Amino acid sequence: MELMRRAGLWAVAGSIALAAQLGHVLAQGQTQLSEQAVRKYMEYAWQLTPQKFTTPDNKTIVIDKKQRDSILVPVEVARDVIMQARLTAHAQGCELAEDQVANYRSMMLREENKKKWTDQQLVYISQLHLTVVMMLNGKVKLVEQQGDKQVVVSETEAPSRKLSEDQCKAVREAIATYVKAGPSLETAPAAAPAAAAPAKAAAPAKK
Repeated sequence: MELMRRAGLWAVAGSIALAAQLGHVLAQGQTQLSEQAVRKYMEYAWQLTPQKFTTPDNKTIVIDKKQRDSILVPVEVARDVIMQARLTAHAQGCELAEDQVANYRSMMLREENKKKWTDQQLVYISQLHLTVVMMLNGKVKLVEQQGDKQVVVSETEAPSRKLSEDQCKAVREAIATYVKAGPSLETAPAAAPAAAAPAKAAAPAKK
């Protein structure tokens, strides 16, 4: 949850039951997220997106929070990102560090290669991925603003149940298949771990 603290932002109020829809189900499963669920995750990710990111190569990307509609990606793209984030979360739970990084990098490289997203949108895509991973494997606090106070709506802990050895094997195989079907990672720039943002979040700009 370091990103939340550094960014000084919290997820918007809403039902955390949506996280259960992802559950501990492997990414190759047939479960499909509803548009409502996808949009809720998109909103969580938007609220957690800092106003300024500094990339590993020291490039500063400013996110204009007033331009929400032009930065958010289409629902069908967000759904794909969420499904891959679910797989990343499973890999993290299985302690498959290299696999989770490869899954994240492959997902991001696919989106970068489309040559249709702005830097701000790529930051958002990464943040959406991170948000889902945190909701599945981390502690998440959802608050709402009531006047000048922030009131805790609900709080979740990471599920204590771990995936079985067979399930973790399936996760590894699913990631290997996904990565193999995508662009080569050998010539792609190294990315930060999938459980962390690929860019360093800075404190929000003061108004």
